[in-house]
Amino acid sequence: MIDAYSIPVTKTERSKLNDTPLENIPFGKLFTDHMLVADYINGEWTNVEIKPYQNLSVAPSLAAIHYGQAIFEGIKAYRNAAGEAFIFRPYDNWSRFNISAKRMQMPEVPEEIFIEGMRQLISLDKKWIPDYADHSLYIRPFMFSTDEVIGVKASETYKFMIILSPTGPYYSTPARIYVEETYTRAAPGGIGFVKAAGNYGASMLVTAEARKQGYDQVLWTDSAEHKYAQEIGTMNVFFVTGNTVLTPDLEQGTILNGVTRSSAITIMKEMGYKVEEREVSIEEMIGLYKKGQLQEVFGTGTAATITPIRELKYKDFVMTFNVEEWKAAPEMKRRLTDIREGRAADNHGWLFKV
Repeated sequence: MIDAYSIPVTKTERSKLNDTPLENIPFGKLFTDHMLVADYINGEWTNVEIKPYQNLSVAPSLAAIHYGQAIFEGIKAYRNAAGEAFIFRPYDNWSRFNISAKRMQMPEVPEEIFIEGMRQLISLDKKWIPDYADHSLYIRPFMFSTDEVIGVKASETYKFMIILSPTGPYYSTPARIYVEETYTRAAPGGIGFVKAAGNYGASMLVTAEARKQGYDQVLWTDSAEHKYAQEIGTMNVFFVTGNTVLTPDLEQGTILNGVTRSSAITIMKEMGYKVEEREVSIEEMIGLYKKGQLQEVFGTGTAATITPIRELKYKDFVMTFNVEEWKAAPEMKRRLTDIREGRAADNHGWLFKV
């Protein structure tokens, strides 16, 4: 933790919280009173401040709009029974954010701005953390290029910001997932491992087509053969067969190294499961399903947390699952939630006190 790094604060005159109930709120549509802002100019970070949440004024020639240098992260803060606020694994997100920055030819954000800035911002707005089951304070750090110029090159100036959003469950019911076999999310050598805005923009058409068929999201497959599972649009994916849990590996750089994914792997191992990170063929999963050996499929993500998948469609074959009979995913979610909300010991050092 950075000591004695004081960030100038301008407080709002009146909190919106006075008029805002925090129960049963939709994901990502409500924002707290304040935000953190910093500028990268002449090779250094400057103008770091916390101020009231407000609109931005930008030039039509803003480089980020035209050339897509924009990255972000998703983190969550929770409140324990004593009312103390904790951020879940922010250093992992800081590391991944800077990995994204390097790949997108953007400056790295130092710890005193990303971590300590986040801590000070949440300390100011911690009353916005909902005290309800499956609720949390979603934290969105992001950075975009700010040169005012038309020309394909890395920007020389950038803006880094953090905004906060109290939220309820991302998926209110078990998900229905469509396995994509035509479009491609990422290929080896690309930016699949980066949390870049463009990755999500490119997924919108495919997701919309899946939703027309009644599905919630898309499970992307490899770009070469469309045979191997990669990740779901908002989640990493896991398959449970017997005492083994399978999840796509990170070797080709085509999927996100999810913080919740990493946490889930750790907890599943503690529960006695063997976890295999490797290529996962959809045909192999169908074979296990037909034999009655594929018990559970679930997704993990900061926004989605642990989401059970009740239906998985590949070509014309539909796999359905009785979520009510599951054991692995519900127990893993319970253990993870207990750590996050202070009911179980944090033996891994995952919680960062605000």
